[in-house]
Amino acid sequence: QVQLVESGGGLVQAGGSLRLSCAASGLTFSTYNVGWFRQAPGKEREFVARITWSGGSTDYADSVKGRFTISRDNAKNTLYLQMNSLKPEDTAVYYCAARPQWTSGEYPFWGQGTQVTVSS
Repeated sequence: QVQLVESGGGLVQAGGSLRLSCAASGLTFSTYNVGWFRQAPGKEREFVARITWSGGSTDYADSVKGRFTISRDNAKNTLYLQMNSLKPEDTAVYYCAARPQWTSGEYPFWGQGTQVTVSS
């Protein structure tokens, strides 16, 4: 079965950096578009960034543009999110998600999430 496992979360001071990873298994990773989402306490889950199956195209939420970088290594079946200049408002559980490249709309596969906490 498809498994997405996030790692790399933790506690960091404002202005610091973290790199999240998402290890994928049970799917042909190189044929999937993938993305990162986050959910803060009391808020709805929101889009953070996405990258196409080949890595040729990326898209970011305005709130993270210029600070976060999404990337992937198809040889390692792994998705990354480099987060720089972190702010307290970036505190959330971060999830990776995947959908086949030939589909659109909802992501059918999700990881369990990793907590990111940014202190002021």
